[in-house]
Order: sequence, then structure tokens, then C-alpha cells
Amino acid sequence: MIRVDTETEGADGVRRLRAFGSGLTRAVARVQLTRRPALVASLAGTARCQDGGMTTSTLDDLRTEVERCGYFPELVVHGVETALGSDPATDWIVHHEATFDVEMEVRRHVSVLVLTGTRLLVLHTDDHPPVDGASQPHATTSVEAVPLRQIQSVLLSSVIPEPANYAAGRAPAEATLTVGWGIVGRVDLEPASCADENCEADHGYTGQLTSDDLTLRVSGTAEGDDAVQRLVDFAAALSAATSR
Repeated sequence: MIRVDTETEGADGVRRLRAFGSGLTRAVARVQLTRRPALVASLAGTARCQDGGMTTSTLDDLRTEVERCGYFPELVVHGVETALGSDPATDWIVHHEATFDVEMEVRRHVSVLVLTGTRLLVLHTDDHPPVDGASQPHATTSVEAVPLRQIQSVLLSSVIPEPANYAAGRAPAEATLTVGWGIVGRVDLEPASCADENCEADHGYTGQLTSDDLTLRVSGTAEGDDAVQRLVDFAAALSAATSR
């Protein structure tokens, strides 16, 4: 990992690192397309009608959604555009979450997932209060470019009220999308036991290792049925893209 800050390397150093990171993610995408000629052919018609990485309408829709969240739209959209480069975006989703810090002040977090023909772009942006060394409030943003071939699992969990009356096309009450590509894992442990209820021996622990690189949860009560359906549709598009 390489870290650059303006205090030690100056603003030019930060800009050079951001430019290098953007160029590296685009280079990886080109290598993937070279290795997948069938995908190149399928995207050729789409690429001709693109203006840069996203069509104007797609970018406007994304910007509108970010602005609806009221969360640094220029910063977030710029991060997406930089990571996309010339890649066409096939689908995207914006998820805004407000939390409370230890001092019970509201802190905001926004996640933007963008799907291309070869990559899943994951952007996270958080705001922070003034701290030692930073007298003004500031935001941190990160963008991860995940090759689709590295995605190991796409899990969508849905909560369905009144399942006996379920009808096709009805949005779940809430949905949770979990995507794993082998970078972050979660270990759940619990004491092991045997079939003997009276056994007092130490059987150690048992557990499971779960890939947990990304989790997004959307509730119809908090964000509306359309937002839940949007997550369901994005999960379907991502699952289909990883199966190619």
C-alpha cells in the first residue's frame, strides 16, 4: 500500500498518485478484455455509442441519485468517473447510510457500486469531524476495482412478508447483498459440543469462515420499495456478469 498526503509530499504528489491509480485500473481492464475476446465483441456495439465511460443520461441519473442523498455529489461522481476511465458502465447503485459516532453526532457514509463489462467498482466516501492535525471537517473516499473473474460469490438475502400471499414481481421488505472476492473474511466461532448432554469435556471450538468483502442492506421501511427492488436488480446483473 502506498499513502501520500499533502503535508509531506504536496498536492502534486497526491494528484500523481490518483492519476497513477486511475491509469492502473484502466490497464487491468484492458488486459481482461484482451483475455476475453468474446466479451470484446459483445461490447463493441455498446462502446461506439458511449461518450467516455458513461453515457450522458447514465451519468446524470447517477448524479441525481447522489444529489438526492445530499452527500458531496461532485466528489462522489468525480471518483466514479476517474475509476471508470473509458469503460462503459452497464449498471450501478447508490447506497447512503447515516450512523452515530461515540459522541452521538451523525456521520454519513455513501457507497457506489458500478458494474462494467470486466470490473466491479466499489466507491466508499465518509465524512469526518475536525481532529488533531486537521482543523476542518474532511471526507475520505476510496475506490476499489475488482475484476469480475475474481468475484467468488454473490449472495442476495431477502425478507418476504406474508409468503403465502407472495406474487411474482413483488419487492421484498428488505434485501441484503453480500459480495466476496477473497480479500476480507469473517470467522464465526462457538464452543464445540458432542451428542452427550452430560459431557463436560472441552471439545474446542467450531466455526465457519465467510467471505465478507462487501455487504449492502436496503430496507423498504427506511428507503422505499423502489430502493429494495433496485438492489435486487443490481444483484441479478452482477450475478449474471460473473457467470460469463
